[in-house]
Amino acid sequence: MPIKIGSHVSMSGDLMYLGSIEEALSYDANALMVYTGAPQNTIRKKVEELKIHAAVELMKSKGLSFDDVIVHAPYIINLANPDPEKRQFAINFLSEEVKRTHAMHAKQIVLHPGSAVGGDRLQAVLWIAEGVNKVIDNTPNIPVKIALETMAGKGNEVGKTFEELKAIIDLIHDQNRVSVCFDTCHTHDAGYDIKDDFDGVIKHFDEVVGKDRISVFHINDSKNPQGAAKDRHENFGFGYLGFDALIHVVYHKDFLNIPKILETPYVEEQPPYKEEIMMIRAKTFDPMLVDHLKAKANL
Repeated sequence: MPIKIGSHVSMSGDLMYLGSIEEALSYDANALMVYTGAPQNTIRKKVEELKIHAAVELMKSKGLSFDDVIVHAPYIINLANPDPEKRQFAINFLSEEVKRTHAMHAKQIVLHPGSAVGGDRLQAVLWIAEGVNKVIDNTPNIPVKIALETMAGKGNEVGKTFEELKAIIDLIHDQNRVSVCFDTCHTHDAGYDIKDDFDGVIKHFDEVVGKDRISVFHINDSKNPQGAAKDRHENFGFGYLGFDALIHVVYHKDFLNIPKILETPYVEEQPPYKEEIMMIRAKTFDPMLVDHLKAKANL
């Protein structure tokens, strides 16, 4: 079975979603992740302006599956905000993002669970679950999963531990609408031994949450040692996780059918995804990759 590998791609300008698909194809990817607009704000174009039909036709002509298109919710959504008006705003905006995800034929939207402003993590878990339930209630008959992302533990982020994700998931009324996005950098930075014992980490995840909950992986190396709780991504194979450990994740027998998304940093303003995907498919590390991209940038 061929792996499903891709990266974050942009959705902007005149081409919008069509441009996203074209960008993914330029990297020889068969999966992709997009934001429906800038992740730091709520400005969104009308669905009618996203060029969805043209994007869908291109995907069909190239044999891409809608199962492997991931939408990422904006960072500004915090379902755990203690201010009830801001919490309601987050619920309303995420509900609209779920509708846009469905309009784009995507099957899941990745969500950072939220931040425990003030430090009350138990209350944050309750508010996040309440928010997800309300979003699901606002989007009935829409088969889009909300994939809660594993977090690095920066600040008061909720979702640093598998137990916190489990606590949220247990409170969701419609279990078919919730899943998990497993981020390799985040879990490493949160203290899990992804580098030397990924199988043990997955065994623990399976015991706590259930590995069948994982619907997408973010495949990122880390600029920080295990447990740093800093969430700083590094290019594939160039960080503390390293090439072999990440290849083990990508090709793990239990997750071959799950899309893997690169969120690695640009090099000299050049996207590294075509080169990284080439390395991943060849299972061969190119220690000169960063230098190659720097040279390309200076041509």
